[in-house]
Amino acid sequence: MNPSTAQARVVVDELIRNDVRHVVLCPGSRNAPLSFALYEAATAGRLTLHVRIDERSAGFLALGLAKGLAHRPHRRGFAAVVCTSGTAVANLHPAVLEAYHSGAALLVVTADRPPEVYGTGANQTIQQSGVYGGAAATVDFPVAERRAGQNGVWRGLVCRAVVRADAGAPVHVNIPFREPLVPDGDETDWPESLDGRPEQERWTSVSSGFVGSDPIGGGPIFHLRPRTLVVVGDTDAASAASACEVAAKLGWPVVTEPTAMGGPVASGAVVLQHGSLLLNAGALPERLRPDSVVVIGRPTLSRGVQKLLKQSPVVHVVRSGQAWADPQHVATHVTGYLGLDDLNYLATDAELESRSWAETFPGDPAWLTDWQRADALASAAVGSLLAAEAWPTGLHVARALMTELPEDSVLFLGSSNPVRDIDLVGARRAGPVVISNRGVAGIDGSVSSAIGAVLGAVSADSRVGQGYALLGDLTFLHDLNGLLLGPLEARPDLTIVVLNDDGGGIFSLLEQGAPDHSASFERVFGTPHGSDLGALCAGYRVPYHLARDGADFRAALRPAPGIRVVEVRADRQRLRTVHEQLRTRVRQVITAP
Repeated sequence: MNPSTAQARVVVDELIRNDVRHVVLCPGSRNAPLSFALYEAATAGRLTLHVRIDERSAGFLALGLAKGLAHRPHRRGFAAVVCTSGTAVANLHPAVLEAYHSGAALLVVTADRPPEVYGTGANQTIQQSGVYGGAAATVDFPVAERRAGQNGVWRGLVCRAVVRADAGAPVHVNIPFREPLVPDGDETDWPESLDGRPEQERWTSVSSGFVGSDPIGGGPIFHLRPRTLVVVGDTDAASAASACEVAAKLGWPVVTEPTAMGGPVASGAVVLQHGSLLLNAGALPERLRPDSVVVIGRPTLSRGVQKLLKQSPVVHVVRSGQAWADPQHVATHVTGYLGLDDLNYLATDAELESRSWAETFPGDPAWLTDWQRADALASAAVGSLLAAEAWPTGLHVARALMTELPEDSVLFLGSSNPVRDIDLVGARRAGPVVISNRGVAGIDGSVSSAIGAVLGAVSADSRVGQGYALLGDLTFLHDLNGLLLGPLEARPDLTIVVLNDDGGGIFSLLEQGAPDHSASFERVFGTPHGSDLGALCAGYRVPYHLARDGADFRAALRPAPGIRVVEVRADRQRLRTVHEQLRTRVRQVITAP
């Protein structure tokens, strides 16, 4: 057996032992040893293999798989993407950046040329080690040779890479291969055993046990006041749920972004259905202004949230890893955790052993009641406006989609307007898993990420059924190649809803969409395209349906097998006016005496 084949087989075996369950493979020559080894492992039922010809789509498919696998409380495996050398490596960079900024455990395995050809003008040769900069740590493998003493090195390096990824970050595994690149001979002629540990154990098992105390702002949370508002951004379900259990005990209202709503709703806390809308409607009346705000995760969707944080005297941020979300530098306190243990700690303190947490943190029932009443008024305003407006707008589609979603479904939200429309008017529910690429919030790779998210979630939890995605037209077109699946590839049950307003609708809602800039807007921001989405879907042999009205749209959302596209055509010219009217109505009803 040649060295490249031996190394590739060991690497794939150890990846599987380290719970890598899904691998996305792009065809190439230099990564042929890995391709053969992955095919053999998939044929033996040891992992699920996905093959894509477009590296950018492959990267985002793997990212979606990683997020789908991790979204459930009990992780069931990692995802990896494998490609050849050269520009293929660079095409994975957007997905690596998104994984880094969203804290996704993604393994990027790239085949490289051997070091002796660097700087010689050799074909498909670039400096791959460190190519992703600070977005991904690189684990460099040595070139395989025909000698003993390498099996443990290869397996140990795989374990190091997986441990780093498990901390919530992409890791780049770079493996140079010398020719020959295709299998020959067998393991009997190799100079050492290539077996792993007994019982399919990892070569190196690493425990992430808790050591020491929280170094930043741990301990009692006396600084939080009865009039506290909890804001949950993009984060994991467990962190959101634990913090919101405290909110439920103390009567704190919760504003949650769509991607984290499951944990807060399940916690029993008062989760506001239109919290983001209330914060974006203008200045809050005095009775709703908090004395302190708790931030969980990264809130990225709402300018109203950022204004609130800037005006709040106390901002308590629960960090993720060693970093914390505070782009305006307004945080007054940072901890690594917030949960019922904090309250129990207070109850057992020497000074407070005779007092309960309720006595330590007296609530303000009127505060919670005022927020609930404002939320109900906002909900009525949303219903009234949408009933008066002709269907469809993005708000119509978002509200209907969140109403119709099955409890056991997965929803992927594209960046720009879709995720924001859901944030403004979509119902907060415990059942559906909601996933979005909010790390860098680009529109690239969204079709592939949606496919991966559903496949990953189904793999992690057999209860998950139908998948859905809500994308804008430019987001859909940007990753149209995500629909390019070969006949042997796994296809999720995924309905992709495309809200087509023929261009960049989100810019209509920003400063450049104001009437003062109308002369330049269409050419450089609106960017109409006039594409026939039905014809494009036909070219990919993907079923397509144009929803003509609300009833037709809701019917099209019924669970169905395979991937399909449902298009809704909207008028972008109405967008700015409708949103202004919505904010005005909400502001009027919550400020009325």
